[in-house]
Amino acid sequence: MVIILNFGSQFAHLIARRVRDLGVKAEILPFDTPASEIQKHNPVGIILSGGPASVLEKGSPRPDKPIFKIGIPVLGICYGHQVMAQMLGGKVAKGKHREFGKENLAIKNKSGIFQTLSSKEVVWFSHGDQVSALPKGFKQTASTIGCKYAAFADLQNNFYGIQFHPEVTHTQHGEKLLKNFLFSICKAKKNWRINSVTENIVAEVKNEVGDRHVVVGISGGVDSLVAATLIHRTIGNRLHAVFVDTGLLRKGEVEQVASYLRKNGFRQLHVIDASPLFLKRLKGISDPEQKRKIIGHSFIEVFEKAIKNELKKHTIAYLAQGTIYPDRIESASTSKTVAKIKSHHNLTLPEKMGFKILEPIKDLYKDEVRRVGLTLGLPRELLWRHPFPGPGLAVRIVGEITEERLQILREADSVFIEELRKAGEYEKIWQAFAALLPVKVVGVMGDGRTYEYVIALRAVDSIDGMSADWHKIPNELLEKISSAIIGKVRGVNRVLYDITQKPPATIEYE
Repeated sequence: MVIILNFGSQFAHLIARRVRDLGVKAEILPFDTPASEIQKHNPVGIILSGGPASVLEKGSPRPDKPIFKIGIPVLGICYGHQVMAQMLGGKVAKGKHREFGKENLAIKNKSGIFQTLSSKEVVWFSHGDQVSALPKGFKQTASTIGCKYAAFADLQNNFYGIQFHPEVTHTQHGEKLLKNFLFSICKAKKNWRINSVTENIVAEVKNEVGDRHVVVGISGGVDSLVAATLIHRTIGNRLHAVFVDTGLLRKGEVEQVASYLRKNGFRQLHVIDASPLFLKRLKGISDPEQKRKIIGHSFIEVFEKAIKNELKKHTIAYLAQGTIYPDRIESASTSKTVAKIKSHHNLTLPEKMGFKILEPIKDLYKDEVRRVGLTLGLPRELLWRHPFPGPGLAVRIVGEITEERLQILREADSVFIEELRKAGEYEKIWQAFAALLPVKVVGVMGDGRTYEYVIALRAVDSIDGMSADWHKIPNELLEKISSAIIGKVRGVNRVLYDITQKPPATIEYE
């Protein structure tokens, strides 16, 4: 195992992904985790992540200094590189030249993490401060025009610092660098495999739950489906699945998912149509956070009523959720220093329910969840459905939710996805959906003037949702999709294609 200390950068979780992709287990811990606690994990190495703070600020985050006495390799990245230098006797200063984006790195010493790399490498920077003087025993190993100590090393103690980010795809050979650190320096073993991950999750659920009962809310998305299937395989009919139809789901979703679950032995499945309640409570509400809270609390209210009879028959001890890593990252639940972006449906549940929380896939990213699903025999058609937010279409209608807007969006989204599937484009895209903008515009159909809604199409390429680029749908297909939506969906007279990256935008609209 490798421990990653999180100083607040969302890239900390990309580091974990890269480490896992190389076959090594990675555990993310808060930056100030005591060295004694870290040692209990018996790690072969420690990685210090980047972060938004400045080492020069009073009270900026620091790791527990004894981590440098444990006797295992340490790699500091960006902020981690700077904090290591300062804590071990070096100096950090405001850089004369701020570096953001791609830079040319000149490697001066290929020992350690730079072995197998070229003398010149393209790397990705994002920093203002930089190391100005090295600690005793450290040597410069790489530089750029604007950063003298872009990398340094204490080869005797196996301490390495790099000012750039090897975990992002913009760093040309970042994977090679991480591979060198993991296998040449840390002597890590390749023991992170999806089959073993599935086995471990099943064992953990079995050990945690024992002979007690669990209830899970099915949302229709991949995450809740895989989580429920994992638990069902472990405890069978002691899993009570509640599928709440909020009225905010995709076209045909309730029928498709419920049918699959029943065919695969989910005997304790309760499908509840609560769409009138959700629509009533969302009436007049435009604020995104308020919408999420209303949906989250209403979901639990319906959920509690649905299992009232089951509670009379069984002692239900756990509430299972399909929370995955990105949910926890964006909800700022993994670090004291991560800025909150939005609250998540899975993480806004009341604490007074009397259930313990069971989150079997909380440490997995979306592609890992899908791979676990394959080991469980779930059909590709369901597993490769694009990610769908807990609040459903409510966060794809900007502003107030109405029955008319939901109907328009549901149909437009269905046409969009159908056309992508027919063209063989759907599985090339990480996530695609339609959103409805709360404005009406003038149009012309036939000989008449129209005044109808605008639909925005969103399609992005991503690995885990932490960053995303807009997908280049062929122009002729975009034209076909636009014509199909205008022709088939009443209430729409204009279709736009969103070409904004994440960041600065989020993938969803709210």
